[in-house]
Amino acid sequence: MSRIAGVFKALKAQKRAALIPFVEAYDPDRATSLTLLHGMAANGADIIEIGMPFTDPMADGPTIQAAGRRGLLAGASLHGVLGLVAEFRAANNHTPLVLMGYLNPILSYGVAKFCADAAQAGIDGLIIVDLPTEEADLLLPEAAAQGLDLIRLIAPTTSNERLPLVLAGSSGFVYYVSITGITGTRTASAADLARDIPRIRAHTSLPIAVGFGVRTPAQAAVVAQHADAAIVASALIETLCRENADAVLRDVRALAEAVHQGVVVETANG
Repeated sequence: MSRIAGVFKALKAQKRAALIPFVEAYDPDRATSLTLLHGMAANGADIIEIGMPFTDPMADGPTIQAAGRRGLLAGASLHGVLGLVAEFRAANNHTPLVLMGYLNPILSYGVAKFCADAAQAGIDGLIIVDLPTEEADLLLPEAAAQGLDLIRLIAPTTSNERLPLVLAGSSGFVYYVSITGITGTRTASAADLARDIPRIRAHTSLPIAVGFGVRTPAQAAVVAQHADAAIVASALIETLCRENADAVLRDVRALAEAVHQGVVVETANG
């Protein structure tokens, strides 16, 4: 069983949702990223999402765009991000790690080499924002061969007819982009989630994680009442910019407490 599947299985038995905080690699430097990875794991993060800095993001709002630019200025590269992961794994072999980014750097790195190196470093899953379902064969075979989950994004605008196609070959969990827009903007309401999550569950038994707009413990708790995980990104980066890494870990603890107290709705396969 993969680390991601193992976490969701354990949390399901406890009727708890997962917290998935986000770290932009090398923002503002490598040492801070490593501190955040270790600290998040120690303060309630069930899975950690790591952003791979890229010059031309298309889904990220201003906060994560700025974080990515800082990461690049600090020397981030795919090789460097994987080295960061490998160093984290030397002390932590249980917290699942998911890379989130864009296809162009992976194509430049070489798909087969990237998947092999990512698995060797200790990555568990990939979220590639601009990889359309119709082009998934660029990455899916190599990712599957290395045991990497390919996590697909579902939007409010994804039709019922398209859902089975998008979800084909998905593993790990489903990333529900709960708003139409960019990261770090408005938040989906409880009514939105009550309407949309069951629609997705009808097409998959995978856990569903909600992101793009989850900012506060209260909002994360609402997500936990409807889905299997809450993803928090921009709010944590803003805290890092405004305060420091310790403040980010304070916020992660508060988010984890809110999410873990939520009641998880049963998935399609019980």
